[in-house]
Amino acid sequence: MSSMARKATLLSRFSDAYSQARLDAQCLLRRCIDRAETVQRIIYIATVEAFHVAKMAFRHFKIRVRKMLTPSHVGCNDFESTVSDYIVCHLDLYDSQSSVTDVIRAMNVNPKISFPPEVDFCLLNSFIQEICCIAFAMQSLEPPLDIAFGADGEVFNDCKYRRSYDSDFTAPLVFYHVWPALMENDCVVMKGEAVTKRGFLGFSASCNSVSQ
Repeated sequence: MSSMARKATLLSRFSDAYSQARLDAQCLLRRCIDRAETVQRIIYIATVEAFHVAKMAFRHFKIRVRKMLTPSHVGCNDFESTVSDYIVCHLDLYDSQSSVTDVIRAMNVNPKISFPPEVDFCLLNSFIQEICCIAFAMQSLEPPLDIAFGADGEVFNDCKYRRSYDSDFTAPLVFYHVWPALMENDCVVMKGEAVTKRGFLGFSASCNSVSQ
């Protein structure tokens, strides 16, 4: 598959994750959590953590591939191209379940999404695994795709995000993020989603409301 075709496939998978897998994950969490805001925060953080863990896994995988191919690499062919070609052909060697475990471990200590102990993030195993696989494969593109950094209270950027239906459309600041924007270097490839509201008390207050 050509690089452009792989990119198109991954963009489609990321879009499907937003439009379907995210909603399925929300339905699972709503059985245990009443607050829609808390559910959306959890899924957003799961997505961000999945990208972080998958990118780390890709870097380690690339190092292993380099070590493996170095003794057998001869001739004038570009070594990095050989490494990249091998990775593209062997993306199925990615241990996505190990990454899921790392993501859930990180979520369990995230102060923004503290919740009653009877709620288990393992409910999101399938969703997290799909995001990890997408993120891992996106690192094999040239240039790679990544998600934009988002912070509660940042100025809303219309180029990166669309406002959720329940937003205050005149509010200038992001209350919280629902879905990350997808970036190629500094260019937005796919918009994310954010909630904007006026009059919220800021980061600490939003954290406290999540834990209640």
